[in-house]
Amino acid sequence: MSDVHSEIRGQTLWITFNRPQARNAFTFAMYRDVAALCRDVPTDGSVRAVVLTGAGDKAFAAGTDMTEFRAFDKTQDALDYEASIAQVLETVERCALPTIAAIHGACTGGGAAIAAACDIRIASANLKFGFPIARTLGNCLAASNLARLSALMGAGRVREMIFTARLLGAEEAERCGLITETMPDQNALLDRAAELADTVGQMAPLTLRATKEAMRRLQAVVQVEDADLIELCYMSRDFRHGMEAFLAKQKPDWRGE
Repeated sequence: MSDVHSEIRGQTLWITFNRPQARNAFTFAMYRDVAALCRDVPTDGSVRAVVLTGAGDKAFAAGTDMTEFRAFDKTQDALDYEASIAQVLETVERCALPTIAAIHGACTGGGAAIAAACDIRIASANLKFGFPIARTLGNCLAASNLARLSALMGAGRVREMIFTARLLGAEEAERCGLITETMPDQNALLDRAAELADTVGQMAPLTLRATKEAMRRLQAVVQVEDADLIELCYMSRDFRHGMEAFLAKQKPDWRGE
């Protein structure tokens, strides 16, 4: 089975991140596969909604597999990576069908970014959502990512979440509007995701598509140049050290250089 598994059940396309042994951490190939599935969804009425979820009982997705970063040795590597991720997230946002993130367990880094790009997010009670990069890796989020999160949660909460590297639980995530529903466990979550997909699948598809695109355009009004910030973090000693410290399960020694 592929690291990204897709299956049509009824009129719903289920996309499952399938690396449970690695908490579904994303390889670059997995990002590309998710983007392709969202870009190429049938629009003939045979499929009416998309559910994204993670395999296993530990995580939706725990960000990018950090071993992918070991090959980075020049600024362009970092810029290309962030541009690639931005394109993936925009493709998820532009999916012609309604997208539902069914989140169980850890939803961090790139996994959290994909969930934020979906139309609807529901979670089980053990949700842990966030971007602990200030504690673990020392990189940064692209400005487009920060804009998307701020639109969902508010800029102040996003700033505090990243500055403290803390993870939001289900209750707080629902309270701030990040998720719309909390289910008691994974089975209930997947059942609710199927039910919700059936519900939105019965709605006027052009209404949903127009609403999705209008809201995406609202967010895209402001374009921010952030290449210098990406270079600042990804080309730093701290980033290289943080990556290796995390992989060795050691505490990083941040120097700001």
